[in-house]
Amino acid sequence: MPSLDWIGKKAVINHHRQVPYHLLRCNNSLSVGAPDSGNLLVEGDNLLALKALLPYYAGQVKCIYIDPPYNTGNENWIYNDNANSSEMKDWLGKVVGKEGEDLSRSDKWLCMMYPRLSLLKQFLREDGAIFVSIDDDEAANLRLVLDEIFGASNFICSFVWEKKHTRANDAKYVSDNHDYILLYAKSKDRLRINRLPRTEDANSRFTNPDDDPRGVWISQPLQVKTPSDDYIYEIRTPSGRKIIPPKGRSWAFGKDRLKESILGPMEIMFHV
Repeated sequence: MPSLDWIGKKAVINHHRQVPYHLLRCNNSLSVGAPDSGNLLVEGDNLLALKALLPYYAGQVKCIYIDPPYNTGNENWIYNDNANSSEMKDWLGKVVGKEGEDLSRSDKWLCMMYPRLSLLKQFLREDGAIFVSIDDDEAANLRLVLDEIFGASNFICSFVWEKKHTRANDAKYVSDNHDYILLYAKSKDRLRINRLPRTEDANSRFTNPDDDPRGVWISQPLQVKTPSDDYIYEIRTPSGRKIIPPKGRSWAFGKDRLKESILGPMEIMFHV
């Protein structure tokens, strides 16, 4: 499997284990609501906060969403993780990018992200998932790091979300109107997505003009653009018309499945 290497990687692979646990202290003067509600607002470095929360919530979180720095060079974030690396000690307390640009911006960002993602994985339930927002600057690097930590087989998809609805006429190259959200499961086989119920508008597209006893239906293409030889065969309609898939395509499923879906005298045969 392809892997990603960068300055400081060896020092951060186990850094999340070296970070000491910290006690969370409640500030009663800022607290509201029922004390036993279970809601927490934690202020502090997120690596230390995660290590403090881990004993309470390890293996119990169903859904995690994070919005890390996109590392565009204009965010003025500061690298503060004191990992055991001589190169990284030179980065401590310094602004990353912009005035502090020294061609190691991605190295610093990856060193910051790796231990946090490693801890976040430990929070997830076996049927849990993590969503990570990112843009083009670090999307490729983030994908490889998430593959390494969560396993490439647990990648679900990359959502594209429109971040603005107008053109950027002052863009230097192109007007980029979207960012990404990468979705990974703790264990892909155990992930269950709670799907939205079908809307009335969607239901209105289904009709039953031929009084099919199985109920309402909607017509959809039976062909697919990635052909399978087993799914290329001739269909003969009740009128005698013969139908085969267009060149370079095949039917979406095999003859047995098609027979189960058809009511009435329709013949199916292999096309030679």
